[in-house]
Formats: sequence, structure tokens, C-alpha cells
Amino acid sequence: MDRITTPFDISSTAAEVVDGIDLNGRRAVVTGGASGIGVETARALASTGAEVTIAVRDVKAGEQVAADIRATTGHPVDVRRLELTDLDSVDAFVAGWDGPLDILVNNAGIMATPETYTKQGWELQFATNHLGHFRLTVGLHGALAAARGARIVSVSSSAHFRSPVIFDDLFFRFMPYDPWAAYGQSKTANVLFAVEATRRWAGDGITANALMPGAIATNLQRHTGGAQTPPEDRKTPEQGASTSVLLATSPLLEGIGGRYFVDNQEAVVVDRPTNDMTGVAPYALDAANAERLWDVSLELLGV
Repeated sequence: MDRITTPFDISSTAAEVVDGIDLNGRRAVVTGGASGIGVETARALASTGAEVTIAVRDVKAGEQVAADIRATTGHPVDVRRLELTDLDSVDAFVAGWDGPLDILVNNAGIMATPETYTKQGWELQFATNHLGHFRLTVGLHGALAAARGARIVSVSSSAHFRSPVIFDDLFFRFMPYDPWAAYGQSKTANVLFAVEATRRWAGDGITANALMPGAIATNLQRHTGGAQTPPEDRKTPEQGASTSVLLATSPLLEGIGGRYFVDNQEAVVVDRPTNDMTGVAPYALDAANAERLWDVSLELLGV
């Protein structure tokens, strides 16, 4: 497979990526669309004329963001509640969706949280970042297939280098809990999800890709004491949203799936993490790992 390259780079903004793209008549969902890069992802998609829904935990905050996006783009933005660790909330979102869905951006996430478990006994980061999005996307499969060319965007991280998916101890029942290892595992899962979703659903016209947005100072770092990257190496939220928007809209990605992107370019598979963290670990793209994770996720969720 040829590596995908684009005219955009680390400094490109979401607005620059979508310049000239017309998505009138298309529908998009952005999870976590009320904060951080989710706001700018939703704004950029709305600017193309797409009908955007932001799926948020806090509907009041979501309505404020939606009003701002409407004012800046002149296009409608819908707000719906979604709590990824509450399976009833996920199922309610799915049940309330009607008609095709062209773009699903699985953007919401948490990072390096204290050791916490859901009522099912699932480690919180894996439950939120992977399992919640997995259930949402599988539930919306029919809507995605109906769009005839739908794209799924899975927001991962260079933190996937911190851990593969540890299938024998997903929830740290034996290993000592480490917040960064748990985050890394969940971000590896986000890449593997894109690999297997593309394999299973390409026949339905659905493709999925994953990405590293870059270092951006947002509410995501609330458990880490703030952004750990030096200010000179950080992106703005507008720049951080650019790769998500590229995967959601660019004609260069038509029919392309199961890949991982950084700074608007497809990443190179590396044997060891690079200093600039722009590569991707081979275990994150491994087809056997991806299929195994899908099956484990189905079993955990009883889907």
C-alpha cells in the first residue's frame, strides 16, 4: 500500500484543511464536541455545510458551543447527550438517530486518570476511550452503511507507544495500575478499532482511520497537572483538529482505511518510538490484534 501524503503539515489548521470542501447534505457526529479539539472539529465540519451533531456529557455546555459555531459558520449544529461509560446513554443516542450518518468522529476521551472502575469492573480509560465508542459505532453501523461512503475517525495518541492492548489483563486486576499505561492501552485500542472496522465494513462503503492530534493544552490534561509538552511544541486547538478533519473530509482519503496519521500525514511504522513521536507501533496496526480486540469487545459488551 502506498503511504498517504497530503499538502498539509503540523501547522495547518482545520479551516485550511476544509477550505473548498462542500459537504452540504452530509451528516456528521463529533463526540466530545463541546471542548478542546472537538469544538474546532465540529466548527470546521459545519463550515463545509455539513449537518453537525455534537455528542456531549454536559448538554448545557454543548448548547453554548453550538451557539458559537452557528454564529461563526452560519450553519445549524445539533446537541445530544452522550455519556460513554453509561451504556444506556450510548444506546439511547443510537436509538434516537434517524437516517444515514456520513461522518463519525470518535473524539471524546479521558487521560491518565486515577485508578477508577465502572460498575461493570472495567478500567475507566479503556471503558471510555474504547468500549463506549465501540458500542456507539457498532450501534450506528446501519446509519453509516446507509450513507454509502461513510468515514469513521478514531482519535488516538502517540501515547499508544506506552502500551499495547494487554489482553490477559485489560483492567489491571493483576498488574499494578499505571495511569499512563492504561491511557496508552486505550489509545492503541483506538487504532486497532480503525483497522478492524475497515476490514469488516469496507464492503458497506465504510472506512475508518486513526490519528494523533498533537500536543494541545486542553481540559484533557486535567488529571496530569496541565500540558506536559513545552509551549513552543504545542499546537492550537485549530491545528490539533486538522488531522481529524482531514480524515473526515479529504478526497485523498476516499476509500482509504485502517491507517494512522500524524500532522496530516500517514505515519511510518517504527520499531521503537521516535523522538518526535510521529511514527506508529506495529502492534497498533496488527490485523490479528485488531480482530481479537473486536471479538473481546463484543463479548464484554454483550453485543
